Amino acid sequence: MTDKGNSSLILQDRVSTEVEPDPITKKIFISLPEPGLSDNRADVDRLRQELGRVIGPVDIDLDLMNSISSVLKESGWRATAAVGICDRGWSLVSIEKGDTSGSNFGLAVDIGTTTVVAYLVDMNTGDVIDVEACYNGQVKYGDDILTRIFRAQDHEGAALMQRAIINSLNGLILLLSERNSLKADVDITAVSVGANTTMVHLFLGLDTGNICVAPYIPLVNDPGIIKSEQLGLNVLKKAPVYIFPSVGSYLGGDIIAGILASGMHKRNELALLVDIGTNGEIVMGNAQWMVACAGAAGPALEGGVAASGMRAEQGAVSEIKIDHLTKEVKYHTIGGHAPLGICGSGLVDGIAEMFLAGLIDRSGRFREGRDYLVVVGSSRSGTGKDIVISQQDISNFMRTKGAVNAALELLLESVGCGLGDIERFYAAGAFGHHLDFESAVTLGLYPDLPREKMVKIGNSSGEGARLALMSRKCIEEARRIAANITYFELNANQEFMNKFVSSKFIPHTNMDYYPTVKRRLRERGLLVD
Repeated sequence: MTDKGNSSLILQDRVSTEVEPDPITKKIFISLPEPGLSDNRADVDRLRQELGRVIGPVDIDLDLMNSISSVLKESGWRATAAVGICDRGWSLVSIEKGDTSGSNFGLAVDIGTTTVVAYLVDMNTGDVIDVEACYNGQVKYGDDILTRIFRAQDHEGAALMQRAIINSLNGLILLLSERNSLKADVDITAVSVGANTTMVHLFLGLDTGNICVAPYIPLVNDPGIIKSEQLGLNVLKKAPVYIFPSVGSYLGGDIIAGILASGMHKRNELALLVDIGTNGEIVMGNAQWMVACAGAAGPALEGGVAASGMRAEQGAVSEIKIDHLTKEVKYHTIGGHAPLGICGSGLVDGIAEMFLAGLIDRSGRFREGRDYLVVVGSSRSGTGKDIVISQQDISNFMRTKGAVNAALELLLESVGCGLGDIERFYAAGAFGHHLDFESAVTLGLYPDLPREKMVKIGNSSGEGARLALMSRKCIEEARRIAANITYFELNANQEFMNKFVSSKFIPHTNMDYYPTVKRRLRERGLLVD
């Protein structure tokens, strides 16, 4: 998908996360004295000593040494050295003739289960120059994570999955470099990746077998920095590829990147971050402590699962309103195109509006013998078929929203806090960016907090990846964030299961948790004390 104006690609809405530039790759223009009888230092040593004077000790790989000598001589000893971070400090990643220090770019990447987004970042300024997205190439081997894990059980399957995501990224790199007149294998000197734990393992070609099996221990949580040549990315051969650390099988680096982007780890206020995608991740805490949990959530909200479901692209119904008196349905599609289906935000809107219009009860069941609602009639749809929300769609959603409710209650109880103690709520991810707060609160998907405390932060994983490109300090912060989180594994938690069962009501079993929803229902005569 090519849509530089697509709001689903927005990094952030209202949270400022600027940092003092200290990028993970730097291009340094050097002018060296020519060697002679009075200065007989070797070429590589001459370069290393000059870089050491400017930036500190720099490692130089053997396979770069021959090129150093030729570039220096051909350029009259005036050249640009690109250095990137490594475990020991800095490492030379390239050397070019003349002064090319003004052309240094990085790639901030959010690898989602369904969608991959890449932001082209100017490493000298931190500005996002361009953005591009595509579907994760692994989708053709399975829409869901478990199918892909199963497919990657042997060496051949793992290689297949790795090639699929690498090809997706290389396609984005090609589009971005061509559109901006760059030579990707020269000008893109660094990559930073936010992704869930399974996507990281598939991206690196690592064994995923233990991720979905008790006790749910991944192969690695902090892969650190890897050279692009080890992965086959079509950027600078020795570009450092930084991968955000995860905390567990279901709390990945994309959430750590999101926390970094939100800044909640720096503040004393109690904050809650919720990212509902393929998984539903919830993090609560502040500068002193953090607790988190995660579990499957997204399938009920993604294309292909709902009766008329589709991904959030052109022609998707993304907003729905229902007149509570006449029951007339109005809708809006992405791009204003003829409606082709309903995406996740439209589904949530539609179910919330059905509830407020009295079409479904608190258990999510249709009243009056219905088993579906026609949102768009066949005569107006772009498919020639009715676009509907079915009873099964609602039932699937109720399981998702129940899981989010139960997880939030579990976290609050674990630290002895109540909803009233939460001072800031961050809605993260592309789904969170598009989701209407009122609809989400009406259904109990989000807590009923004062709206001024609720902030949409867009693709916080992508923003975190941008920050990591621009600041070595942010990489250290990310590691501290991951180490500071207490992670609750929900798969074997009986208390979670108990809360899950009692949470499958709209908006909740206990209406007092949702005072604004209670008031609206009273106003419409749908709730009598």
